[in-house]
Amino acid sequence: MPAESGPAVQDFYPEHLALCYGCGRLNEWGYRLKTRWDGDETVTRFTPEPYHTAVPGVVYGGLLASLVDCHSTATAAAALYRAEGREMDDGGPPHRCVTGTLTVRFVRPTPLGVELEVRGRVISVEGRRITVTSRLVAAGEVTVEADAVAFEVPEDFGVLRTDRANE
Repeated sequence: MPAESGPAVQDFYPEHLALCYGCGRLNEWGYRLKTRWDGDETVTRFTPEPYHTAVPGVVYGGLLASLVDCHSTATAAAALYRAEGREMDDGGPPHRCVTGTLTVRFVRPTPLGVELEVRGRVISVEGRRITVTSRLVAAGEVTVEADAVAFEVPEDFGVLRTDRANE
C-alpha cells in the first residue's frame, strides 16, 4: 500500500491521547502528522510555513526536532501492531508511545518552501521499549537524523484520576 493512502497510526490514538501538538488529530493548532507504513519504513510529510523560520530561508530547528520526535513515537506504535501481527484498524486495543530519549543531529540547514519527508525505521522492539531511527529529507537531501527510544503507555495514560488524588 502506498504511503500516501491507508490508515495512519495517529488515526487510532484514543481521543484523550490524540491532543499532541505534533501528531494529535484533535489538536486544531498542531501539525497533525500522519505516519504510514511504506514497506519496512514509515513516512510522514509536512510543509513548514514561513513563520517556521530560524534564519531567512531556513526552517527552525525546534520544529524539525518535534517532527522527528512525533514521527518516531508513531513509528514505535506502528511497530507494536506489526510485532503482534495486527492491523491498526482491527478494533483491538490501540497502541500509543511517548519519547524516552531523543538524539537529534542537524546534518545541514533545512530549506523553507519545500515539503519535508520524515522516514523512520524500527531498530528493535523489546516489550514496551521500541528503538527507532529517523531521517528528515528536504529537496532530496537528508538534513536531520534522529535516534529515539519510545515507550508504550497504558490506554489510561493521561486520564485525570480523581480517585487517586489523596494518595
